[in-house]
Amino acid sequence: MSIDPASIDWDKADGLVPAIIQDAGNGRVLMLGYMNRPALEQTLASGSVTFYSRSKQRLWTKGETSGHVLELVSVETDCDNDALLVRAVPHGPTCHLQRASCFPHARGDFLAELDALIATREQERPAGSYTTRLFEGGVRRIAQKVGEEGVETALAAVAQDEDALLGESADLLYHLLVLLRSRGLSLAQVVDVLALRHKPE
Repeated sequence: MSIDPASIDWDKADGLVPAIIQDAGNGRVLMLGYMNRPALEQTLASGSVTFYSRSKQRLWTKGETSGHVLELVSVETDCDNDALLVRAVPHGPTCHLQRASCFPHARGDFLAELDALIATREQERPAGSYTTRLFEGGVRRIAQKVGEEGVETALAAVAQDEDALLGESADLLYHLLVLLRSRGLSLAQVVDVLALRHKPE
């Protein structure tokens, strides 16, 4: 997403605007920083999120010492053009306390997190992992598991209690994510299809 730095109301807060950083993968709020116009311009030019450090009185690219950079995905302004929402891919923990987020209780989309973990398992194939065994069994075996879990979910819906239905639904979703990854697809692509089908009433 392109943004024109000239469209930002830089004068409202002495040349600085707050920049909320959001994980592009799962929607979790990662941190809050401040940008001036040069910081935004450098962010757009380099693809690495850069702030204006009020303590250091200079531009500061996240990860310049730790290596835990924030890879830019998009930037947008709020309705008053005096705050930024920056979507980025974090490479390592964002918080200086080695946490994923500076807000320890900020939650993201867990299904997106699980999908990312499954993608990592598909690439690395760690020994002893159930997910690894599924991938090594091939698409047909994974598809069979999805079918089995689908039947078990349907049976739980008509013959078992709520806890059983929730458990079987979780099993079904997990195996479906593995099946998608085995075909080189992702949860985000399924969400895109759903979004295209959605017609607000």
